[in-house]
Amino acid sequence: MTHAHFIGIGGSGLSAIARLLQESGYTVTGSDRDQSPFVDDLRAIGITVHIGHEAAQIRGADLIVRSSAIPDANPEVQAALEAGIPVYKRSDFLGRLMEEKIGIAIAGTHGKTSTTAMMAWTLTELQQDPSFIVGGVINGLNVNAHAGTGKTFVIEADEYDRMFLGLKPTIGIVTNLEHDHPDIYPTAESFRAAFVEFIRLIPENGVLIACGDDWGAADLIKEAQQANINTLAYSLNDVENLQPNTTGGFDFYVQNNHISLQVPGKHNVLNALAVLKVVEYQGLSLENAARALGDYSGTGRRFEMIGSVNGITIYDDYAHHPTEIRATLAGARARHPRARIWAVWQPHTYSRTQMLFDEFSQAFNDADETIVTEIYASREAKQDFSSAEVVAAMKNPSARFIADLNETGNYLIENLHPNDVLIILSAGDAIEISKKVLKALSEKAQVSS
Repeated sequence: MTHAHFIGIGGSGLSAIARLLQESGYTVTGSDRDQSPFVDDLRAIGITVHIGHEAAQIRGADLIVRSSAIPDANPEVQAALEAGIPVYKRSDFLGRLMEEKIGIAIAGTHGKTSTTAMMAWTLTELQQDPSFIVGGVINGLNVNAHAGTGKTFVIEADEYDRMFLGLKPTIGIVTNLEHDHPDIYPTAESFRAAFVEFIRLIPENGVLIACGDDWGAADLIKEAQQANINTLAYSLNDVENLQPNTTGGFDFYVQNNHISLQVPGKHNVLNALAVLKVVEYQGLSLENAARALGDYSGTGRRFEMIGSVNGITIYDDYAHHPTEIRATLAGARARHPRARIWAVWQPHTYSRTQMLFDEFSQAFNDADETIVTEIYASREAKQDFSSAEVVAAMKNPSARFIADLNETGNYLIENLHPNDVLIILSAGDAIEISKKVLKALSEKAQVSS
């Protein structure tokens, strides 16, 4: 039995691969710097996870998979190289796995996780039993990865660190194209160039499926056609009788098939259209797919309701780009048209916050109250720049800067009232705010009753 050891196993990407390999019969171990919910989930299914990195922890491993965040100087990486154990980056290892299936790789600046999850859900409901790796836990399936017996492998194709260039897609999907990750792609052209490389991975018997409503994705269709790559486009023009429904989602028809989405926002209509293009391309039932899409309820950390107490509803969302924030807040406004909406945003990385400064300052128009915390540096060194500068540029008079997460939580506990909706927007650790606020409000409600 092959023994795979993962260095940095506690992130969404590597934890998903670890789960998939264990289901496939591998012996799986791993290590990470910190405890995390993903670590807890892996331990619950019998995977040994060490907290901290030590050379001895790779003992018995036949191969190593490392996170892109793990440096070459890591003691486990060093020990593996000295012992002659193959060390793979995530993308290279995933490329090996995809070669055995029909790979469906979903790329794009926004909507990757939601579209990948929607794809995996729909193909599962159509009895295709796909393998999949998603950047979030799929509601209803309660996993972020699965080793299926079917012919397809659905994967979220992350552009960060050029990860998606190691994949082997038969079907490539591009949801949209908008410059991001300036620490990796300093210019919009360098960002686009990586996506051009991605679509050129699609073989002669494959297809590029891209959103015709997004100028960047539509431009890639032209690029693909010039390279003799098969292409299909999807668009809101494919939809008939688009109407908002009571869940904040939309009802609509595609080729006379009625779809009623639970997940909010027009961006999810586009995500559903991408799924339907794949279903149609593979010769599966559009009618059954439409029914499956109506049952899809989203993923963790994508407009995920954390709880509701005393008329106050709390959501957590991974949005960390202005376009994503606008889409999330528009979806919240559609679902809660009469509520006072609070947006709490923890900016993610100095480089992104500075590059998109103007866009961030205008992204919160659908919020009644906006709180901005200090920047979550993630992989970057601390800089002499504060998100307070973004708040100063906002035209919304209710916008305020509260640097500390704990102080932000305290402010919310004192100022939230019935019929308020709180949305935590963060790719960092600000989810702790929602847990703290929910706990405090629940305790308040118990005392008052």
